[in-house]
Amino acid sequence: MQPFFLPYLVIFLLFHYIWYFIQFSNYFFFPVKSRSAAPLKVAISMEKLYNFCITDTKHHREIEVMRMKKKVVVALGHRALGTTLPEQQVAVKQTAKSVADLVQDGYQVVITHSNAPQLGMIHTAMNEFGKNHPDYTPAPMSVCSAMTQGYIGFDLQNAIREELLTRGIYRTVSTVLTQVTVDPYDEAFYTPTKVLGRYMSAEDAAIERKKGNYVVEEPGKGFRRVVSAPNPVKIVEMDAIRTLSDADQVVIACGGGGIPVLEQDHHLKGASAVIEKDLTAGKLAEELGADALIILTSVEKVFINRGTDQEEQLGEITVSQAKQYMEEGHFGIYNMLPKFRASVSFIEKGEGRRAFITCQESLRDALKGRTGTVICQD
Repeated sequence: MQPFFLPYLVIFLLFHYIWYFIQFSNYFFFPVKSRSAAPLKVAISMEKLYNFCITDTKHHREIEVMRMKKKVVVALGHRALGTTLPEQQVAVKQTAKSVADLVQDGYQVVITHSNAPQLGMIHTAMNEFGKNHPDYTPAPMSVCSAMTQGYIGFDLQNAIREELLTRGIYRTVSTVLTQVTVDPYDEAFYTPTKVLGRYMSAEDAAIERKKGNYVVEEPGKGFRRVVSAPNPVKIVEMDAIRTLSDADQVVIACGGGGIPVLEQDHHLKGASAVIEKDLTAGKLAEELGADALIILTSVEKVFINRGTDQEEQLGEITVSQAKQYMEEGHFGIYNMLPKFRASVSFIEKGEGRRAFITCQESLRDALKGRTGTVICQD
């Protein structure tokens, strides 16, 4: 019997004895005509108490069940979403199966995702439209990022909902339009690194430079827009995400690392940047108090010394080992490094946390300790 039920049991027994006492006194001390009035009132009170105890106990049990569930944040990579709309609609169906597996296994799931191809496509479309229709202006990067959250979230949440219902699981799936603040003095704003959008001619590149935008030339292909990738500072809609997750909903949030915004007093101004989604995933997991951070990528395990005689797959490693490998430069700058940075930061800020880096097909086995690169505390 759960401890929270004991006070109610004591009250119930007390009323039980009062009931018998009133019946006894009613029989011997009350006139015949009024004998039934007092016991009836007590009976009604006892019924109300019983219903309260049952309802409150059920509510407490539901809370206890949710507390027992492990909470995970899953960061979906490019393979989980595809590039074009037809590819995305096919890819999310398979991704939905992996998410439904987690829900079926008793996890509370919060999802974030990449958006690079979708962002490039929307940014190009909006700018080309503005170029051909003088009455319309090109869309800022922050607005394009917001569009990708709705564009991806729509297909993803419906695919997950459908898969859950197919398995007989009723669970609300919600997409939260999420803004993430960045530091205006972040070093990344002085050294843009994220390449996106269409290839441009030298003339178009010159126009972009006049607007104050950065471009980079790829020999033989043309010029492309390059934007900053600052670190995430604060997730603006964190309270909403936490509330939905605590209600046992499947939540999709911080898509593409979040819509980058600069905080100016009470005003949030969109920033011309792209936030690294793995770093935001780590911050999301940290703020939610998640038990695990799961980063899905294209490989079952991460390699070090790849292409050499010392090539090695990483299984379970400690935070100290992960830091050592990062310092030795095994993960490059834009590929695996953000995943390890996010994992280490998340694990160091809480007890008993773990991070998994693996592919979608191996997710279930990774959580059972059979495969994947797993980072744990020292």
